[in-house]
Amino acid sequence: MPSSRAFGGALKRPPVSRGCQDVRSPRSGAPTIDRGGRGPDNPAMQWLREFLATPAGRFVGRYVAVLSVGFIVIALRPVNDHVVNPYTTFVAQESKVVLNLFGEHARVVGQVLTSPRFSVTIFNGCNGLEAILIFVSGVLAFPAPWLRKVFGVILGFVAIQVFNVIRVVSLFYVGILRPQWFNVSHVFVWQSLVIVFGVVLWLLWVCRYASASPER
Repeated sequence: MPSSRAFGGALKRPPVSRGCQDVRSPRSGAPTIDRGGRGPDNPAMQWLREFLATPAGRFVGRYVAVLSVGFIVIALRPVNDHVVNPYTTFVAQESKVVLNLFGEHARVVGQVLTSPRFSVTIFNGCNGLEAILIFVSGVLAFPAPWLRKVFGVILGFVAIQVFNVIRVVSLFYVGILRPQWFNVSHVFVWQSLVIVFGVVLWLLWVCRYASASPER
């Protein structure tokens, strides 16, 4: 008959193997967890990091950042009340001057441009600020000397301002002569033309005035 010592030894729980301890121990190397495409080896994130490391990627990153900040700033209530609205009234005043050259006897009341034949309210979306922000953001984000950036900002601001006054005046006459075309001309035609004008203006600045050897 086996001894009690031998019997007790037979019932003793075998020790846990080291392999099991390595898997269950919090101090051991944890297995790789699938984070749904967010892991460090995600091809999309790897491509994004590589793209942002290129000159084109750095430009896109700076452009998105500057444009986003610009839209956030003009959306602030104090900026809207003390900068955007007075600027919009200034656009109305400019348009009034041009209309009066054609004998319209126009006047401005707040942001309303009115004459004996037609009236139009110039809202924030009609003042050209979106196109100016798109252009200025592109200029500031582009790797060029700062003197040329300042020149580009001034040139673009004046050109877009003139183009936007042409838009307001033309829409005023559309409202007089073809009122059924006013909404389409305002929302689809001229809104698109002003944005395209800002983009084309930026491309001209890049091709003709930006430095061929950009700064870092």
